[in-house]
Amino acid sequence: MAERKNWWLISYDIRSPARWRKAYKLLKGNGERLQYSVFRCRLNTRELERLRWELARILTEEDDLLIIGLCNRCVERIVARNRAEAWPIDEDPFLLC
Repeated sequence: MAERKNWWLISYDIRSPARWRKAYKLLKGNGERLQYSVFRCRLNTRELERLRWELARILTEEDDLLIIGLCNRCVERIVARNRAEAWPIDEDPFLLC
């Protein structure tokens, strides 16, 4: 059975343009850009840890990174969205055989 994926809101403030470009490319490959330095990603636990590890290799102490996990209830309450299906919610997270 596949590992369940959750929504993650990732925001960053990176001082160096070179490091910013590397982080941008990495996040672009893992999610969708919502604003200048804000991405939403639908990842399972393993994918999130891999992404955090790769970002840690790019960022330095002067940079800031914020990762916010969103539960299905949080996603339901998101007001600013362009269409209803933009943040799909898993209705049945368990597979019964």
